[in-house]
Amino acid sequence: MQTDSDHSSNKVSPSRNPKSQRFLIPRSQRRNFFIKFTFMTILGWIVGGIASITLEKTILEALPPVVGKPITWYSWQRYLSSGLFAVVFGADQAFVIHRYMSGWLWMLATSVGWMIANSVSAAWINYISSIASSLNKTLSPHELFILGILSTCAYIISGIWLGFCQWLVLRRYTVSSWWWNFLPSISFLFISISIGLLSLLQEFIPQPTSVQILNFSGQGLTAVILGVIPAIGLCLLKTNSGQTD
Repeated sequence: MQTDSDHSSNKVSPSRNPKSQRFLIPRSQRRNFFIKFTFMTILGWIVGGIASITLEKTILEALPPVVGKPITWYSWQRYLSSGLFAVVFGADQAFVIHRYMSGWLWMLATSVGWMIANSVSAAWINYISSIASSLNKTLSPHELFILGILSTCAYIISGIWLGFCQWLVLRRYTVSSWWWNFLPSISFLFISISIGLLSLLQEFIPQPTSVQILNFSGQGLTAVILGVIPAIGLCLLKTNSGQTD
């Protein structure tokens, strides 16, 4: 005859049961989350872009014609406008994700990560451009192609900084989320490919409006990619819990 202790010893502890790990975004909520997160990311991209451009123009109009060193003021103005964009962009995503983790931490991580990624990317691209300028010669198409590839690689790799900052938040709520460090770089890779493919269509678009159409299409694709890929990634993350998915 088995005792109660024997029955309890045969049970698997919920914390040790692999099925006790549930997804950060429950299966029943994934479609709704995917649509909302993507939409809010696109909205954040648009609103953040408008807000940053408005702030940039306001600062330029408020400054006297000559104030200190123009380059210094221009740098501060760019940082402020980029910072405003990053905060709006991160806040819009946090509006959806706050049900599953700290929205404030996500907004902070996204804002800081975006600023660092942009700064690092711009620094490397400017360095590559300075190398091209120092050659004091007309670059061949092959050399321009190589420099373009290097600049694109610098842009893609810079996404690791955004991924790292967001991972610092995700690691508090999820398990085995190390791969998130590289997810923004994957997004940046798809963005680069999309922009490159769009540029091939320039010859088939009427010249007076080709630049505006390509720029609008590129911005739209960028916003969609920045929403879709992280949304998929968030749906794949798992969190420790005693409840089943």
